[in-house]
Amino acid sequence: MDGTRTGTDQMERFTPGPDTARAFRDALGRFATGVTVVTALAEDGPVGITANSFASVSLDPPLVLWSPARASSRFAVFAGAGHFAIHVLGQEHRDLAAHFVRNGRDFAGVATVSGPGGAPLIEGCLARFACRTAARHDAGDHLIVVGEVLEAGMRPGEPLVFSQGAYGHFLRGH
Repeated sequence: MDGTRTGTDQMERFTPGPDTARAFRDALGRFATGVTVVTALAEDGPVGITANSFASVSLDPPLVLWSPARASSRFAVFAGAGHFAIHVLGQEHRDLAAHFVRNGRDFAGVATVSGPGGAPLIEGCLARFACRTAARHDAGDHLIVVGEVLEAGMRPGEPLVFSQGAYGHFLRGH
């Protein structure tokens, strides 16, 4: 990083590239996100992955997106899935988030029901979106997967939040 600063701005500026990859990742980490688990049904069973790349796209038609990493061992399943489900996690789901970071094929102890296209729907999440894949867009080291929401649900609760490499929670009114 060149550490260029102007006036009272304390921001260290850099040009993203191979030599500043860690700094770029750290800068992206300043944006707090919600935490989701995305699931799909592979030929050999259910697959899940923890992701924070979830975003709404459109209300009419109802569209959402997420972006699996090409480097993930689970990439091929999600890139080729015709249906998937996005589960927004609550504060009480830290262990579930950590579980699907490590092992995407172990659903032992995870209560699920079958959703549209067979995508596993995890019970008890803060919100859930069962989707049909509507579009896929190449995006560097990730793929943008757009889903048409076929079914949605929600319950009261506080979201699990991720920022700067750590899970946390949202404080209202502060």
